Amino acid sequence: MYRTKDGEDIFIIDGHVHFWDASKANQKNVHGAEFINCFYAYHSNLSPAEEVWPREKFEKYSAETMYNDLFVDGPDDMAICQPTYLYDFYTNGFNTTERNSAMVKKHPDRFILNGAFDPRDGEQGLEALHALAEKFKLKGVKLYTAEWKGESKGYKLSDKASYRYLEAAEKLGIKNIHVHKGPTILPLNRDAFDVADIDDVASSFQNLNFIVEHCGLPRLDDFCWIATQETNVFAGLAVALPFIHSRPGYFAHIISELLFWVGEDKILYGSDYGIWTPKWLVEKFMNFELPEDIAKETGTSLSRAAKKKILGLNAARIYDIDVEAQKRKLGVAESVAAE
Repeated sequence: MYRTKDGEDIFIIDGHVHFWDASKANQKNVHGAEFINCFYAYHSNLSPAEEVWPREKFEKYSAETMYNDLFVDGPDDMAICQPTYLYDFYTNGFNTTERNSAMVKKHPDRFILNGAFDPRDGEQGLEALHALAEKFKLKGVKLYTAEWKGESKGYKLSDKASYRYLEAAEKLGIKNIHVHKGPTILPLNRDAFDVADIDDVASSFQNLNFIVEHCGLPRLDDFCWIATQETNVFAGLAVALPFIHSRPGYFAHIISELLFWVGEDKILYGSDYGIWTPKWLVEKFMNFELPEDIAKETGTSLSRAAKKKILGLNAARIYDIDVEAQKRKLGVAESVAAE
């Protein structure tokens, strides 16, 4: 938990974390190496120098390292595990629901487990989604529309097959649909991450929340024009937030546009761990103020109340988390752990 200088505790839900295995032993082909190379470039170029990891650690970190970085050294109170399978690139998958579930099983009060689906899997995939939802009581999924599968190099949420899966998700009580719509990652195709299909499905599935991870970057304008119309479209800050260090002016532009168009009630913090660690991200975010000229032009402000919503309260609302009850539960867990 982050504590302000005047002693206020800020409850934090990290909306975007991974427990991946990109080790050379798990890399299936050159594409597995290209993918993690791209991640490491983002990590190295956008992190403070003292926060850059050795390459070997970045490729495969331990469960203990992840827990400490998020909850001991870092200020997170809870975190949402978002899977990215990539079986075409990694023998055992890159970051699967099953792998993430080990973290959730060990620390059930800390982690929320999300699943995934791919509409190109047809009837077999629908059966697998039902089984996954029943096994893990899913409230959310993470979709990767640019993931390669055989000869296919991506799909759209507006495809008929995608509709069948979204209908199934709604019936199963999976209401939070996290979608990677951000910068491309080598060797994936940039156009397969286009945000246009969000507009279609958000209108058609009003009972689902569509959390657009990475807020559509580099298509921020497109995303904002969609999200301002669709009440069930949210912005995830993963990837956008690290610019607070390397390009604070650019981050000011991103966050002010999101505040203007989307609003403080529909923006969710995410560290994108293990690309970045939450300690420095949250500290810099809590200390960040919008430049006066940008605040004046957009008529927005990044108040403490807004920061509290973004860092945890918005995610708590859409995942039905009672924050006060969770604080008490975590307090008990911390006391037991200290004995």
